[in-house]
Amino acid sequence: MTSTKSTAISLRVNGETHSLTVDNRTTLLDALRERLDLIGTKKGCDQGQCGACTVLLDGRRVNSCLQLAVAAEGREVTTVEGVADGERLHPVQQAFLDLDGYQCGYCTSGQICSAVAVIEELAREWPSAATEDVRRPPEVSEEEIRERMSGNLCRCGAYVNIVRAVTQAAKNEQVTA
Repeated sequence: MTSTKSTAISLRVNGETHSLTVDNRTTLLDALRERLDLIGTKKGCDQGQCGACTVLLDGRRVNSCLQLAVAAEGREVTTVEGVADGERLHPVQQAFLDLDGYQCGYCTSGQICSAVAVIEELAREWPSAATEDVRRPPEVSEEEIRERMSGNLCRCGAYVNIVRAVTQAAKNEQVTA
């Protein structure tokens, strides 16, 4: 019989450092929800296929159900609870509210975290599979947004409004940048 190994780790989540001892098999999702009570990140398929558990790890989106908590040590984790600036909503959050980018809300936290990363990718001029000419910066378009958000599923089918919300937030970010 093998014994379960645990490791003491330090997670930096939403700007705060947390010391935890976790089973080495604990996912980042489970550490966030069960140990840190950050329940905005949702457990959907638990197989990395739906995107409900999307968080930002050093600014890049990851499926937290596939990321081990021990592998996130020393990195910056941002959950949906951490994207706002105090009481001021992130432009993506505001656009989701303004344009009804949610229905049941279950996928919304993952959609928002993914959208924040999408806008950063566009700002950094990273191409996607939808970018027509990779020699030029990608434009904010429905095609780009749909391609980049394709890892986040919405069982209610709110895609039209999600795309509108991400597009609006991305264009507002371009104006303010």
